[in-house]
Amino acid sequence: MTVKVEGLKDLENALKDLPQANARAVLRRTLKEAGEPIAKTARSLAPKRDMYLSESIDVSTKLSRRQRGLHKKVSPVEMFIGPGTDPAAHLQEFGSGPGHHAQPFLRPAWDQNKDKALDTIANLTWVEIEKTAKRLAKKAAKGK
Repeated sequence: MTVKVEGLKDLENALKDLPQANARAVLRRTLKEAGEPIAKTARSLAPKRDMYLSESIDVSTKLSRRQRGLHKKVSPVEMFIGPGTDPAAHLQEFGSGPGHHAQPFLRPAWDQNKDKALDTIANLTWVEIEKTAKRLAKKAAKGK
């Protein structure tokens, strides 16, 4: 799922004022924090008979080898929420036919938390930018 948020031009400009590595770190920290409530809800909604599935749900910048083959990178910083390498996780989410009905856990988790996640991204990114800018200014002052 891809989410595009518009109207955050000031935020984008503030990120551009930071060195690229710092800006990426700011976004990674923010996205991880914003994604954790979604992951927590997904863990609670995942079918309980397969504890490995619920325990494997995480927020990460990494995909499995198979997942990477299906993903087209569209942003310099991406965060993923979902189960680890369990090859049957999508069968739980979407079902596999008449004998195995869908038991969605990720989509409902997103639906329950998306507004909070987007607010967290917008607000926490500013906090992280300010902290990073102060840290960089302090480091630059020491260097003089």
